Parts: sequence; structure tokens; C-alpha cells
Amino acid sequence: MRRRTVIERYPFHERFCHWLTGFAYIYCLATGLAFYSPYVFWLAIMLGGGPTSRFWHPVIGVVFVGAQMWMHHIWRGDVKFVPEDREWLDKTKYYATNQDEKVPPQGKYNAGQKIFYWAMYYGAFLLVLSGAVMWFPELISVSFGWIRPLAIFVHEGAALVTIGAFIIHVYMGAFMVPGSVDAMLHGFVTKDWARAHHRLWFHQKTGE
Repeated sequence: MRRRTVIERYPFHERFCHWLTGFAYIYCLATGLAFYSPYVFWLAIMLGGGPTSRFWHPVIGVVFVGAQMWMHHIWRGDVKFVPEDREWLDKTKYYATNQDEKVPPQGKYNAGQKIFYWAMYYGAFLLVLSGAVMWFPELISVSFGWIRPLAIFVHEGAALVTIGAFIIHVYMGAFMVPGSVDAMLHGFVTKDWARAHHRLWFHQKTGE
């Protein structure tokens, strides 16, 4: 009976990649905030202390970027923008007010999810490139000393953008669209859920 009422949305390797990326980002977020402001340095203390957090922050950052690249390999075909996305963006108010019947049919991911994806994807590149400059400052000659302040500015800017996107992502998944978190935990969604939120993907997946 279960097989007739649910469909697979995320196989195991997609879920593993998602959670690896997510937890790596959360660690970097917590330690990064601890370094950014003394008011939240307690985060670093909770994670083993300042020196420990300082050592692991860039290492886990590389893990985050690597996982993001793996995710891109898996989902790059699903996150390309298509004409239906423009229509979805024009009717975002219906999505925000849970008037699903007025929301244009979408594929596996809607335009909002695609925007989040690309914000994190390009944000990851900016974070790792700027972070490398701060990780190995001794490799920068005195004549190129201006690079370090620029790297700090880019790192903080990219962090703020990804933090904002991450907060919206968590809120949408946990509260706005019930069933999203469960799908990423167990891999399956009900046919009714798929039909309501991702009709094009549902038809492609089931032929119904």
C-alpha cells in the first residue's frame, strides 16, 4: 500500500550529500560567527575552544565546498532556470500564502529553491577563495598586502549572503512546506505532496 501512495524524491546518496553539506556549513557558520564577534565567542568554546575552532574552521570549510561540488554534480540539471520559473516568481505571493492551486506547476525544484542553490554555490566559491588568503597569509608578498583586507571583505559579504539564504531555506523547509524535512530524512514524499508542490516533477516521475 505504501508504494502506491508515496514516491521517492531523494535517494540515499542525495540525502547524504545534502546533510554533509548542511552540517559542514553549520560548523563553519558557528565558528565563523565566534571569530566575528566576541559576543558569540561562546560558540567556539562549545566547539572545543578558540584554537581548536581556528584549526578546524578552514578544514571543514574545504569539506563544505567539496560537498557543494558533489551536490552540483548531482543536481546541476535540476537547478537550471526554465521559462516556468519566471511565471513562478511573478506569482510568489500565492506560494507565500499557501495558495498552491494558484502556483504554476514546477519541476523538482521551484524558482525559489534554485535561487537558494545558486546563492550557496557561488557563495561557496567566494568563501573558499577569500578564506584561502586568510588561511595562508604568509604566501602574500608585502607588495600585495591590499589583497588580505579585500579577502576579509569578500569573506564577510559572502558569509552574510549565505547566512540569509540558509535561514530562509531552513524556515521554508521546516515551517512553510511541511513534509520537506521528512523527505530529506527518509527520501519519500506522498503523491499528494508531490502533486501539490512540484506538479511537473510529479508527472515526469509517475506519468500520472
